[in-house]
Amino acid sequence: MRVVSPKPASTRSRETRADSAEWRMRVDLAAAHRLAHMHGLSEGIFNHLTCSVPGRSDRYLQIPFGLHWSEITASCLLEVSYEGKVLEGEGEAELSGYCIHAPIHRLIPKAVCVMHTHMPFASALARLEDPKIKPIGQTECGLMKDMVYDEHYTGPAFDVAEGERLARILGDRTVMIMANHGVLTVGESVAEAYDRLYYLERVAQVQLYAMWTGQKLKALPQPIVEQTMRTIGGPMYGGKPHWEHHFEALKRLLDRREPEYRD
Repeated sequence: MRVVSPKPASTRSRETRADSAEWRMRVDLAAAHRLAHMHGLSEGIFNHLTCSVPGRSDRYLQIPFGLHWSEITASCLLEVSYEGKVLEGEGEAELSGYCIHAPIHRLIPKAVCVMHTHMPFASALARLEDPKIKPIGQTECGLMKDMVYDEHYTGPAFDVAEGERLARILGDRTVMIMANHGVLTVGESVAEAYDRLYYLERVAQVQLYAMWTGQKLKALPQPIVEQTMRTIGGPMYGGKPHWEHHFEALKRLLDRREPEYRD
């Protein structure tokens, strides 16, 4: 897929700099790329974070292939059709990103944002015979209710059938560990998907550290696991779920360090 749009991304940015839903989505997705690099969740120029375009049912946002995640800005994002054609922006849409993400956006309307990474601790779990998150702590239980596991690595994703397969496995869950591969999270916003990604890596890191001690893991009693799974997330503050507050705080950090992500 080597389609290059004749319309520069900078032109698109001038058209959308107003406080539109699409521009806000672009800013959030640019922030997520910068933050994923900052938090050690990225892998070179590969992996993919995408969003469906607000108000449209036929396209999504993806970075041009070859950019480092630390370089991403709101205006550089491509608009890519579900058929794989670059509709807006300059550059190429990486094929495996298209083959994984476009079908998930198309088949799961609530998957507004889709994040796929090879982040180290969660990817280490994905390489174990038993990759499952264990009920050994509060954060783990909070994720477990949203977890699903893809048990079969099928090779590089160079066909949309792979994304369709992943969409079927994902169903209404928001967090997936992909056997011998990496992870995938989805959300109705960038904030939700990034919060899932961030805490999945923290959970995997803590579990591996606990396993490395060689001591037996201390599992929580099942009634406590079930209670925690029902109640985790806590009350709404300011009418917003915790992940919105988390992501806003992270963007304030970026605003101090790398404000150009908003350009």
